[in-house]
Amino acid sequence: MAGIPELFGSMVFDERTMHERLPKDVYRAVMRTMETGESLDSSVANVVANAMKDWAVEKGATHFTHWFQPMTGITAEKHDSFVSPAGQGRAIMEFSGKELIKGEPDASSFPSGGLRATFEARGYTGWDPTSCAFIKENTLCIPTAFYAYSGEALDKKTPLLRSMEAINAQALRVLKCLGVEARHVTPTVGPEQEYFLIPKELYDRRRDLIYTGRTLFGARPPKGQELDDHFFGSIKPRVLKYMKELDEELWKLGVYAKTEHNEVAPAQHELAPVFEKVNAACDHNQLVMEMMQKVAPRHGLVCLLHEKPFAGVNGSGKHNNWSIATDSGMNLLDPGDNPAENDVFLVFLAAVIKAVDEHQDLIRISASGAGNDHRLGGNEAPPAIVSMFVGTEIEAVLEAIAQGKDYVADSVGVLDTSVEALPNIYRDTTDRNRTSPFAFTGNKFEFRMVGAPNSISDSNIVLNTITADALAYIADRLERGECVTEVVRGILHDNGRIIFNGDNYAAEWVAEAAKRGLVNFRSSAEALPHFSDEKNIDLFERHHVFSRAEIVSRTEIMLENYCKVVSIEAQTMIEMTNREILPAALAYMKDLSETALAKQRLSAAASLEFETRLVTKLSALCDSICDRTDRLSTSLREVKNHAEEASRAKYCRDTVFDAMESLRADVDELETLVGEKYWPMPTYGDLLFGV
Repeated sequence: MAGIPELFGSMVFDERTMHERLPKDVYRAVMRTMETGESLDSSVANVVANAMKDWAVEKGATHFTHWFQPMTGITAEKHDSFVSPAGQGRAIMEFSGKELIKGEPDASSFPSGGLRATFEARGYTGWDPTSCAFIKENTLCIPTAFYAYSGEALDKKTPLLRSMEAINAQALRVLKCLGVEARHVTPTVGPEQEYFLIPKELYDRRRDLIYTGRTLFGARPPKGQELDDHFFGSIKPRVLKYMKELDEELWKLGVYAKTEHNEVAPAQHELAPVFEKVNAACDHNQLVMEMMQKVAPRHGLVCLLHEKPFAGVNGSGKHNNWSIATDSGMNLLDPGDNPAENDVFLVFLAAVIKAVDEHQDLIRISASGAGNDHRLGGNEAPPAIVSMFVGTEIEAVLEAIAQGKDYVADSVGVLDTSVEALPNIYRDTTDRNRTSPFAFTGNKFEFRMVGAPNSISDSNIVLNTITADALAYIADRLERGECVTEVVRGILHDNGRIIFNGDNYAAEWVAEAAKRGLVNFRSSAEALPHFSDEKNIDLFERHHVFSRAEIVSRTEIMLENYCKVVSIEAQTMIEMTNREILPAALAYMKDLSETALAKQRLSAAASLEFETRLVTKLSALCDSICDRTDRLSTSLREVKNHAEEASRAKYCRDTVFDAMESLRADVDELETLVGEKYWPMPTYGDLLFGV
């Protein structure tokens, strides 16, 4: 491996490469666009395209693609070669500014929620000059937006960029009132990515993992995560080799892969990057997930990104660490040494408090999905009730402001380790709260509800937009001459109910949250229809992030996806039961019966109690499994009787999913009774401890 500084970004048409290859005026224009979002003159496109092509060809690239993020949640690409005819049967390598700026994929074949009909296929990809192009597998990938012939956004990148413009505009208004100079304000994100690694040869024998990404059946093994011995434990050599190659692949693509460790559940791990601007962070997280899954088979592994691949152990989330910074690098959520007198911090903190309280529904919706319903609320993830943790010191500061009192800081102190050789460790002013969905962690908020496979664009679109709206409210008041203390005190009075520093897992919190009037959507089927509530349409239209048509279409897409996921899982369960599980049980019962008959032939006095009792129990379980499979099949057929997507999603959650859980309970019990050599698929013990 080359040195990391030489390796890092070697496959990215980044600032360093552009500085070397672009004329000075073109380079400056591109940098202004990347740093401030300033519009880029189309006249520079040919110059950029030619330099980009020459660089890519030197790196071995033969094709280019417009790399975009449709509503599928993953990325999409259509490859075209650089080859152009040069006469006399010869070819040259060409790439024009027109090809850089615009592409035309088929828009009817991607989710559109009714914005595109099948016979109306035209859609466009447009170059996003705020994100760097990169080379992946000999193809120049150009980050782009994706939108319909009629102009509506069909992707996750376009509204993200719009939300960044919204928060920039309102933050600059507030900073001007506070006397802080800034040219641009940008949200920054560092998404921690959790994942599982299992042996590929075992994965290939599980239809449920292949079709759905999670195990639909599986009895708990004797050992899970009870001993807490996997978390931060020594990394197994095979996994360490995988992590090493993954780091190298990501570093080439300019991804700041920083931290890696074992997570709580067996076979679970985490990768955390360095913070960067939210649009780059979203692009890079998509690359992280793609590379995780591509690198794994080279080591005989499969990377699982489902929110809950295994019942009974922790699922995988994606902790979205979000903050706001100016172009000079000033973190607007940094409390500094004296938060009680830091007006910038207090104003922006108040904006986030107001935003999260008034838009709990959108926060919850942004992390919704059929997979995440299995994870949220367990003791590995925050509950579905949205609340904010601000920590002991900040809570005391806010209480002093709310009560009109002076804040008196507590001394931090030094930890007493009772070991002279250990250095002094200064205690932080507050502890961490790992149960909070939205926790302040020093100079940022950690949104912990996001599921592992989800695009972080969804959550950051919401966070950016709702904060922009709160900042607009604050700017209006400050511009009228109100003082910071009055504004912050008013927000604490109106929105302080969202702050909760206690145990979010406690049953008492559910009752307390209800008293406070906080939203509690227990499932995604319950939450998703509210995305197109009139108040949310008004919010997104006010800040030009989504149009009404785009919101309605996305609501339809999310509900439809929910139903499809549940239906695919149910069909997979039926197939596995009929074609694998019941035949295995019958084969075992047949051998047990034949053994009993052989014993009887050998000696009339031989006891047949064991065989008789076991066969009787297995037979009863198989009868129940057959009945529950029929019930699941019937409920699945009735999904189509619900015409509206919201009604269909509710039926899938309340009826289809309930039938799935009942079937699973019987099959999991059956697994504990059938002989090992008869069971048709790898067990949890095999999967979780097989690496």
